[in-house]
Amino acid sequence: MLPAADAIVPDWPAPPGVRALFTTRVGGVSVAPFDSFNLGDHVRDEPLAVAGNRERLAAFTSPARPVFLQQVHGTQVVHLAPDTRDGTVADACVVQSPGVAATIMVADCLPVLFAHASGTVVAAAHAGWRGLVEGVIEATALALRDAAGEGEVMAWLGPCIGPKAFEVGAEVCEAFVAVDHQAAAHFWPLGDGKFLADLQALARLRLQAVGITNVHGNDGSPAWCTVTQSSRFFSHRRDAAVLGSTGRMAACIWIG
Repeated sequence: MLPAADAIVPDWPAPPGVRALFTTRVGGVSVAPFDSFNLGDHVRDEPLAVAGNRERLAAFTSPARPVFLQQVHGTQVVHLAPDTRDGTVADACVVQSPGVAATIMVADCLPVLFAHASGTVVAAAHAGWRGLVEGVIEATALALRDAAGEGEVMAWLGPCIGPKAFEVGAEVCEAFVAVDHQAAAHFWPLGDGKFLADLQALARLRLQAVGITNVHGNDGSPAWCTVTQSSRFFSHRRDAAVLGSTGRMAACIWIG
C-alpha cells in the first residue's frame, strides 16, 4: 500500500464515499531519472519498475482500479467502466460506480478532480494550456452533469507548473484572451514576446465560466509548483532537456 506520507490527499469537502489522492515522486521503485514513483509507461523507464509502481498505486485505490489514459492534450471525455482498458485515448474521464478510479497523469500540466455533491459521480481532467483553451474543463463538467443531474459540482486543483516558472509565447496569451478577456490578468510580460502564465488561475476562470465556484487545492503558491519543488514532483520542463525525460505523477478520484 502506498504510504499516506507519499501522497497528497485533497483537503476539500468531498461527499462521503468519494476518495482522491495525488501521488508525488516519492515511494516507488524506479531509478534515476525516474526516481522513484514514476507511473508513466511512455517515458523510457524500465517497464517492470513502472508496473511495480502501478501495482502500489492500485493497492491504495483498491478495490477501484486506476485506468491510465493515453492523453493527447485534447478534450475527449471517456466514461470509465470496469472493462475500460489502459491506453484509452482521452484527456478526461467520468466515473459513476465503484470499481474504477479516474486517473490523470501529469508532470507540469494541471490535474483537475471533480465531485458531484450527491457523491454518485466523479471526474478527472488533464488541463495543460492547450486543453484549457480548447475546452477540456467545459467538456468534463458537461459530461459529469449529464451523468449526475442537478446539484453542486466541486473541484480540486493539483500541483502544476507555477506562475513564476511557466514561460510561454505571445500566441498562448492571445489564445486564452480570445476565449476570455479576463485571462489577460493572469499573464505577465517578460519582453521579447514572452510571458509568465498562471495555469491554475486560468483553470479557475474556466471553472467559474461553467458555474463551478467551489474550488480547492492549488492556489498558485510555491508549494504547488512542480518545477521548483524538485524533491517532491516530476517536471517535464525542468528535467526533460537535461535528463532526456522525466516521470509522471497521477491524480486519482474514485467512489468507494
